Amino acid sequence: MKTYLITGGAGFIGSNFVHYLHQRYPESRIIVLDLLTYAGSVENLPPYKDCDDRLEFWYGDVRNAALVDSLMERANVVIHFAAETHVTRSIFDNYHFFETDVLGTQVVANAALRHKIERFIHTSSSEVYGTALTEKMDEEHQLKPLSPYASAKAGADRLVYSYWATYGLPAVIVRPFNNYGPRQHLEKVVPRFITSCILNEPLRVHGDGSAMRDWTFVDDTCAAMDRVIQCDRNKVAGEVINLGTGISISILEIARAVVRKMEKSEELITFVGDRPGQVFRHTADRSKAERLLGWVPAISFDEGLNRTIAYYREKREWWKKQLWMREIPIISTSGRKEMH
Repeated sequence: MKTYLITGGAGFIGSNFVHYLHQRYPESRIIVLDLLTYAGSVENLPPYKDCDDRLEFWYGDVRNAALVDSLMERANVVIHFAAETHVTRSIFDNYHFFETDVLGTQVVANAALRHKIERFIHTSSSEVYGTALTEKMDEEHQLKPLSPYASAKAGADRLVYSYWATYGLPAVIVRPFNNYGPRQHLEKVVPRFITSCILNEPLRVHGDGSAMRDWTFVDDTCAAMDRVIQCDRNKVAGEVINLGTGISISILEIARAVVRKMEKSEELITFVGDRPGQVFRHTADRSKAERLLGWVPAISFDEGLNRTIAYYREKREWWKKQLWMREIPIISTSGRKEMH
């Protein structure tokens, strides 16, 4: 029986991974640590009535060393998701990003060292690369973060790598590309577009919508994380692994696909200024994940978008509480104050 400590387990990818582990490994124990900031909710977790004593939830901050140490003492594997995650929000309010993403990661990594954890999986981000300099971005692509969020993630990413190089921490760094799917906060573009259609509101597109992203359905990411945990540790310790599809789709194409599937008019699509620090193209080279993990994404964008639309249509009571947080005031690249 393994015990998994999942930091940030009430957030988007974290909560989906908790559901994945809970369903797939009925003999496992799961400890979730989450501060329940605006993007996390206990409603994202499996209902307690279905969990018996297999799932523990702890409300707390990853910067709290005493708390992290007490939970780490009982864990075999750590999956570190806890982070502030929104690019636009990092422009508006950058302080918390460095506090949580870098200092919080240091606390978790130090505790993992003390308790000789079997495996430490750190969730980084493709945003650390900046705009692609090559057609597809492999793990050796230079790091050129273009936003406070991206730079905080890059700092945490390299900190974890240094703990492997210096102390032998059995760490694996995964860099997911753009994820979408159930339980994602409305500040993110796919659920924002979907809920805007449900509410018959404009779909706001940054710039001309030509920015390209590699979109991965969250269930595929969960399957990849599972493979990182289950494979031979010596094969992956100290490695950085991209998690993406290798296919990019523009923001404007996403908006058009959403309005088409939801039988709305393209007249709902409106354009606002580009945000500072915009990344204009991301496409993953996923060959390393396939080679080391045997992982290939199984869910097409079309299928994943259908599932995501169905979720937000069904869960209106869940997401309507987030409506007031969809917009953030920033100074755009044109120098105008805009709601993004």
